[in-house]
Amino acid sequence: MSFAKVHSAQALLLSAHVIDIEVDVARGLHAFSIVGLPGKAVEESRDRVSAAIKNSGFTAPKSTNKKITVSLAPADVKKEGPAFDLPIALAYLRAVEDIHFNPSRKLFLGELSLDGRLRPVRGVLPLAMEARRAGYAEIFVPKENAAEGALIDDISVFGASTLTEIIDHLDESRETHALLEPAPKTCPIPERPQSHVDFGDIRGQEQAKRGLLIAAAGRHNIVLYGPPGTGKTMLARALAGVLPPLSFPESIEVTAIHSVAGTLSEDLITLPPFRSPHHTASYVSLVGGGVIPRPGEITLAHRGVLFLDEFPEFERRTIDALRQPLEERAITVTRAQGSATFPANFILVAAMNPQPGGEAETISPLEQARYERKVSGPIIDRIDMWIEVGKIEHATLSAEPTKESALLEVKVERARARQQERFSGITHVSTNSDMGVRELDALIPIPSNIRQLLNDAAAKLSLSPRAYHRVIKLARTIADLDDSKDIAEAHVLEALQYRPRLKAS
Repeated sequence: MSFAKVHSAQALLLSAHVIDIEVDVARGLHAFSIVGLPGKAVEESRDRVSAAIKNSGFTAPKSTNKKITVSLAPADVKKEGPAFDLPIALAYLRAVEDIHFNPSRKLFLGELSLDGRLRPVRGVLPLAMEARRAGYAEIFVPKENAAEGALIDDISVFGASTLTEIIDHLDESRETHALLEPAPKTCPIPERPQSHVDFGDIRGQEQAKRGLLIAAAGRHNIVLYGPPGTGKTMLARALAGVLPPLSFPESIEVTAIHSVAGTLSEDLITLPPFRSPHHTASYVSLVGGGVIPRPGEITLAHRGVLFLDEFPEFERRTIDALRQPLEERAITVTRAQGSATFPANFILVAAMNPQPGGEAETISPLEQARYERKVSGPIIDRIDMWIEVGKIEHATLSAEPTKESALLEVKVERARARQQERFSGITHVSTNSDMGVRELDALIPIPSNIRQLLNDAAAKLSLSPRAYHRVIKLARTIADLDDSKDIAEAHVLEALQYRPRLKAS
């Protein structure tokens, strides 16, 4: 045999594609070429594969006087990353008849070290999902990626440490034939990290805690503003501790995003992610991008919290880039190589000082106006709650700590349960903040007297139609926390008091 074919896959943006690895070996002067739009890392696999094959006890391709052509199909899809090393090596060894196995319904992923060891690769979870969808029965990955791949049902995941281990498993004719054990199903248990901030660790600031409870219950966006040192950052970090664990489909979705982005540090992300980029972060790092668009912090915070401290200190265009995800729960990144739409359904928690540099500095009215204009009117309009975090009495700081977060988490879960019941059968709505005008009209009845109160207040506050609807959603969440079937006057009044104090520019 001078031809062999095996199967692999690669992640493209947040999706995956099966890639066929074809190897043809012909007589002639030695040449080793890879075709099919290979990236730099794929082209370099020639040297890695040759050394790995030699150091695994086989004849190296470079020592043979043969023309070797490796084709990665389909040819019109750009191939990136080192995950094709393993399938290229197996296809070559099969083509020269050094090993024998049936590649049907098997998919291979892995980077090879020069000594034949397998290194972990990115994006195994979405690749395993695509392998199952495409009808593959087995997937072979580096041992470090096995637990991640084993999150997927109905496909056997084999983890190996070396190229030789996989060959010994596949080739029954070898004297060293030994079967690998498939990785057991991965079923992590959600567990809060010991280092998370408890609301009880924060003394006072009851209004801010109330606001964050509402934000967690309905997934509403919130701004905490006040002088430095009043606990805004601690409050934001405590929010992550009262959010319910992710459902299994949500965990798979979030884990796949982080796997593709190369930020995955655990087998399965079971708790809502908390992302806190610095205000010096670039536009691309927050929004996503690159020659081949990759997800940014906005997408890495999907199903969790995006905390932006020193909010007005971010670049103006970076802040304005939040318009689309805050409204549509997704972000579209367009580059020369194409466009991509990434999910971005997060809770925005922003913190800001009343003026640049804190209260100690004296600034001119012009500087103050410039500072406030960094946050544009459309962004102000898309944020549901603006909470003042003021100074507290020093005596309050000596109060005994409590475990408030556990109690608040129960309230959040109860409110979320009411919302799940309300939105059952609606796939694109899971919490109150996700509702559009159609869902508001159909599912959120408002008594005529409450509607009149809302209309009068909206006229006095000059609320835009967007802000008007956001007040209704917020009032519905407050009612859910009160276990109230209908929105009452108190719920609307509380929602109205959270409207911004800044002037829209």
